[in-house]
Amino acid sequence: MPLLDIERVLPDAATDTAPPGLARTLADAAAKVFGSAPGHTWVRLRTLPQSAYAEDGEPGAAAALPVFVTVQHAHPPQGDALAAQARELTDVLAVVLGCDPHRVHVQIAPAGAGRQAFGGRLVT
Repeated sequence: MPLLDIERVLPDAATDTAPPGLARTLADAAAKVFGSAPGHTWVRLRTLPQSAYAEDGEPGAAAALPVFVTVQHAHPPQGDALAAQARELTDVLAVVLGCDPHRVHVQIAPAGAGRQAFGGRLVT
């Protein structure tokens, strides 16, 4: 059931030049990392203008703008398995998005089981 919210920070003057189908490409790439069956990895892709983002003490050069990813699993892996999955997901998304993996920041949300419903059916 992995749900991914992916938010790319883009320069204010830039228009979103995402290629058509980028969200699907990201979903397919993430599904490979998770080993998900078709139709079981969801991606919501958004942009955030650079003027709505800051790092303390950093000028925020356009070449180094980050990508924020929040992942919610029904039952997230634990320990070393979670760390390995986060690293692999970071690398895969960086390749698809054409950015430095050091600028991809992955947050693992609490388990979705018992909190997330699809079509009214609660994930257990």
